[in-house]
Amino acid sequence: MSFKIAIIGTGSVGFTKKLFTDILCVPEFRDVEFALTDVSEHNLTMIKAILDRIVESNKLPTRVTATTNRRKALEGARYVISCVRVGGLEAYAEDIRIPLKYGIDQCVGDTICAGGILYGQRNIPVILDFCKDIREVAETGAKFLNYANPMAMNTWAAIEYGKVDTIGLCHGVQHGAEQIAEVLGAKNKSELDDICSGINHQTWFVDLRFNGRKIGKDELIAAFEAHPVYSQQEKLRIDVLKRFGVYSTESNGHLSEYLPWYRKRPDEINKWIDMSDWIHGETGGYLRHSTETRNWFETEFQQILDSASQPIDPARRSNEHASHILEALETNRVYRGHFNVKNNGVITNLPADAIIESPGFVDRFGINMVAGLTLPEACAATCISSINVQRMSVHAAISGDIDLLKLAVLHDPLVGAVATPEEVWQMVDEMVVAEARWLPQYAHAVDGAKERLSQGKVKTRDWKGAASRNVRSIEELRAEKAALKQAG
Repeated sequence: MSFKIAIIGTGSVGFTKKLFTDILCVPEFRDVEFALTDVSEHNLTMIKAILDRIVESNKLPTRVTATTNRRKALEGARYVISCVRVGGLEAYAEDIRIPLKYGIDQCVGDTICAGGILYGQRNIPVILDFCKDIREVAETGAKFLNYANPMAMNTWAAIEYGKVDTIGLCHGVQHGAEQIAEVLGAKNKSELDDICSGINHQTWFVDLRFNGRKIGKDELIAAFEAHPVYSQQEKLRIDVLKRFGVYSTESNGHLSEYLPWYRKRPDEINKWIDMSDWIHGETGGYLRHSTETRNWFETEFQQILDSASQPIDPARRSNEHASHILEALETNRVYRGHFNVKNNGVITNLPADAIIESPGFVDRFGINMVAGLTLPEACAATCISSINVQRMSVHAAISGDIDLLKLAVLHDPLVGAVATPEEVWQMVDEMVVAEARWLPQYAHAVDGAKERLSQGKVKTRDWKGAASRNVRSIEELRAEKAALKQAG
């Protein structure tokens, strides 16, 4: 069969390569066309060379095109996959650096919290541009598969305002299930049957069966506490398991910034995080990791290109949802996964308009969600706090209402546990000014924000040591980039 898949943000070289090879593991998909698009022509050239090598080495009829003209890439596409990060590391640095001045300590900052909310403000106008192009030039009824964070906000905007058939995809559930299978002693993942439900990055394993036997809270706690690695790396996650009775999909560091209890005091943070890797809670950890490794595909390009000569091995197909969804839709081979969609009653104790992440089945009729799930009350309460923030954030991004944006940030659980309303108002002004070039909907509000900042009513906090060293400014990142370019 032949159809077109457009991938936006293909400068994410490693992830694009994974999606591409996964899709080509489906025998019926060898004749499809992949249209790559990105704002970076340099990155496009690199990823196209890698994908062309895969096609040539495997003697496939697959066609690969690359263009910075997004609309051209989307022409006639049946599926559109988004992997974009609007503003790149320059804007992301401000998402982490500025809130830290006000005592808001984030490990990742890409879902909610102050950083995730501003990330959504940058992404949503661009997502709506994607949707406009999809409606106008893609194949009628084209599906939009969104991998970009903030997942729930982007998906919410695409469905409610973009009017495009959108599915949000994440791999948090798969990673959490792999951990659970490991601590329970599974020889392979198929021994574990899991039902996970909630919202993206706050999804909960509400039912676990190991070789058909139901696994309860106490057995799972004992298994994690006995594990020599996870018992140290996932201390916060295990604490939430003890109190809520169910395990969260999200990593120790990520989960810590969605809740108001663990990162609100500097002296408390070290009790819960583990510094063996950034993902376990390091302040600004993902920014540091991303900054240090942002040119990995440049330095390792030849190695990646050489590895692209290897035969495609269907046995090594990843558990990323995209290829499995496309296979189910096109071949009617049923696929079960966890998907981000509008709730509409699927989870009984979450709002109908929320974007949930929950189990569903895919076949030629589309995605069919498992309905009638009810979350434990503590899980629902935690999710609803974030949903309310997401809703306000989406509406602020659409309207360009800076006051609504400030209210969304104020209602974020961690922000509200740390900062006063006056601090939040000044912090948001500072972030909007710093990120103005990526926030066209707030152009009318920038001068007013600058004027308020010039009065300097709120004194920011002085964060010393490793935390501040991890969080570099736009100016420092630009200087590093210029130095690297000059060095060749």
